[in-house]
Amino acid sequence: MKRAQTFRCTPRVREAALVFAMLNLLVPPSTFAQTAREAPSKETITVNAAGPTHPFPHFWEHMFGSGHAILSLRGDYQRDLREVKKATGFQYIRFHGVFLHDVGVYGENAKGQPIYNFTYVDQIYDGLLKNGVRPYVELSFMPKDLASTPEQQAFWYKPYISPPKNWNLWGDLIEHFVRHLEDRYGKGEVRQWYFEVWNEPNISFWAGVPKQATYFKLYDVSARAIKSVDMQLRVGGPATAQAAWVSPFIKHCVENQVPVDFISTHVYGDDTDQNVFGKKKFIPRREMVARAVKKVHDEVKASAMPNLPIIFSESNASYMNQVDVTDSPFLGPWLADTIRQCDGLVDSLAYWTFSDVFDEQGVPRRPFYGGFGLIAVGGIPKASLNAFRLLHRLGTERLQLDSDSALATRRADGSLAIAVWNYAPAGKSGASRQITLSVRGLAGAYVASITRVDRNHGSPLDAWESMGRPDFPSQEQQRELRRAGQLPAPEVVALPAGSTADIAVTLPAHGLALLEITKKRN
Repeated sequence: MKRAQTFRCTPRVREAALVFAMLNLLVPPSTFAQTAREAPSKETITVNAAGPTHPFPHFWEHMFGSGHAILSLRGDYQRDLREVKKATGFQYIRFHGVFLHDVGVYGENAKGQPIYNFTYVDQIYDGLLKNGVRPYVELSFMPKDLASTPEQQAFWYKPYISPPKNWNLWGDLIEHFVRHLEDRYGKGEVRQWYFEVWNEPNISFWAGVPKQATYFKLYDVSARAIKSVDMQLRVGGPATAQAAWVSPFIKHCVENQVPVDFISTHVYGDDTDQNVFGKKKFIPRREMVARAVKKVHDEVKASAMPNLPIIFSESNASYMNQVDVTDSPFLGPWLADTIRQCDGLVDSLAYWTFSDVFDEQGVPRRPFYGGFGLIAVGGIPKASLNAFRLLHRLGTERLQLDSDSALATRRADGSLAIAVWNYAPAGKSGASRQITLSVRGLAGAYVASITRVDRNHGSPLDAWESMGRPDFPSQEQQRELRRAGQLPAPEVVALPAGSTADIAVTLPAHGLALLEITKKRN
């Protein structure tokens, strides 16, 4: 969810005019370049290939966010979805606006009686399922004919955000919607979906007064309507920004016997300490997401429902349009380090978003503007997509390491997959880093494959800048940018026979590498 930039430590009010202005500013040249050569820092990391492990589910690629519902009918959306599905194997997609006017679900006749129309809903969900992805259904926003006030959020598509004019009609809408889904797709299928009530009601997406109490009523009516259709369907909330309201939400559900099957909330790397924790300390982007995840984890564990699954249904390094963050190689080390810190604390950490087929601030006017997606306009893969490709190859068992710059995993076949990175703040130069992996516990002959993502490997940003940063690249320029965004072939190194091998990798600032250590074939 794109959020308007603010310079106060209060909950962000999202004003589209400001954000759209940011979108249309001239994009400055990339600031990655090191202004002066610095001596590389060095680190040696010991990896025991036969050491103890713990389960390492790929929680960061379980689900992705996307542009609002109707965009899923576009060919470029579906093309990008297939590409990210191929890269990550993700299972769920979340988007806003299934009840927006352009989907046409709800209307009323002259007598004020509901008229339901599921034609586009069917096309939307048919398309997702055809491509091997299930819906994580966000119940939003308020249909125009059901809204109690004309208040709209500032996004380009102007969603209505008031409570319903009639709570019974809202409950009936949810019941008919869910019943239709089960009639079309079957109970067994829809029971594997998630239903999340609304989006970020604690900030500018909900106009109920007071916000929390009126949202809790919206949740109660929605959850009970869903369970009236099928008690085995999964429903959750509070879907808040800034990891808010989790404890009072659980308390409310317990005290009022309201069904809840999971907790959902959001956080971004540049959310503030004031907004997330109610304090005035600086928390760097590198730590914010993990610290918010830990906060929510601890709140759930301390609640009357300590086993509720925790889903961060939106997350990213930034809620603003920043080329040096979401369009750049910076995202790889940030993502890897966030995964390292969040392991064991969250069930799903959904990246916002999988594609720049996205128009919350209007139609994108250039391929690189700080869009959230892994794929830029024109099907151009960003460094972030290649970072996800590398991290997808990690194993499902995590080995213990004494480092904040590496993740070591073991796969089911016994091979090792180790990610290493050189984190530096976004837009800042930094020294290169030499990381030496001292791998112990090997038996036999092995080879190491090293695949990199940095400004010279798997990133199209420099190629775009060398073209003069065209707003509307020609078809040939787009082809060149797609080639520049391809993940390069790995370097293959034969390891010396024996139980220990040292592998040295030098990474530039914002560099990420994956080392895959496999037995040498005869």
